[in-house]
Amino acid sequence: MGCGNFFFTLIITFSVALITYNIIISANAPLRQELPGSSQGVLSFDPIIKMPGNRKSALTNKKRLFHTAVTASDSVYNTWQTRVMYYWFKKMKKTGGVDCEMGGFTRILHSGKPDKFMDEIPTFVAQPLPAGTDRGYIVLNRPWAFVQWLQQADIKEDYILMSEPDHIIVKPIPNLSRDGLGAAFPFFYIEPKKYETILRKFFPENKGPITNIDPIGNSPVIVGKESLKKIAPTWMNVSLAMKTDPEADKAFGWVLEMYAYAVASALHDVGNILHKDFMLQPPWDTEIGDKFIIHYTYGCDYDMQGKLTYGKIGEWRFDKRSFDSIYPPKNLPLPPPGVPESVVTLVKMVNEASENIPNWGP
Repeated sequence: MGCGNFFFTLIITFSVALITYNIIISANAPLRQELPGSSQGVLSFDPIIKMPGNRKSALTNKKRLFHTAVTASDSVYNTWQTRVMYYWFKKMKKTGGVDCEMGGFTRILHSGKPDKFMDEIPTFVAQPLPAGTDRGYIVLNRPWAFVQWLQQADIKEDYILMSEPDHIIVKPIPNLSRDGLGAAFPFFYIEPKKYETILRKFFPENKGPITNIDPIGNSPVIVGKESLKKIAPTWMNVSLAMKTDPEADKAFGWVLEMYAYAVASALHDVGNILHKDFMLQPPWDTEIGDKFIIHYTYGCDYDMQGKLTYGKIGEWRFDKRSFDSIYPPKNLPLPPPGVPESVVTLVKMVNEASENIPNWGP
């Protein structure tokens, strides 16, 4: 019996590996621990197709629709955030009217199986990475999910907005990309120059100065669909190579996949227009202003006089991590007087979504 179980497991493992290999081959980039053409984890990079440096749209007055894609697991934590995100996506797209460039929406669900929200949110089911491949870094499922989606889905729009579950759209988003360049939010903690020695393992000197790597992650980014189809497999491969490189893994930690996207974009000569107004991040950004997205990645802690107590649990707080295994209740208490507009707006928007989304709860 033990021998039979062993061979059954072996057959299943081989089948999964074969399916995974075929999918990636069809995406023109093999998934493996070392990169195509690499030696001891040093990237020589896969074929690069250069983007024209001055590509202008022939139809400048035509709407340039983009498709919004959000990768997510089937966890309670990811699910309630994605439901809130999709609620506001629909509302802001409607607010934008006939001139709105926000096109379709897809939740790329990388749990490998459908869930009960398939009818509520347009969803593509992607397979997770083979067990153990992520080495405990679950974020690696994001580039792998995009590779599958871009290869298999019928995406009508010519541009893609890569977004995340903890994004809330506060006003209709225009297509900010231009002339073959992507549009991206610059992160202060993505510092290619600081890590030049490490990054040269993945971005060889013949690709130009290290400043060709933009200080971005993969989200939020608006980029041409055809460009992303080239970038995504490289993003996957660079992420895996960085994760298996002890020096890169230690240096980049939980933002490793962000560095990998920035490198992959530069390897394919797809530069990015840096838009500081693309999103705001409470509690550090205090006003909505001209920004388009609230990214609520940081906890918001205040005393009852409205003073920020960051690093210390406040008398009033909103932190998405408080709801990692439960849904936020409806009608969350608003912050005390003196708390910035950005935080007040965030809580009000979560409350509106939870009040209006049918069957709020797991």
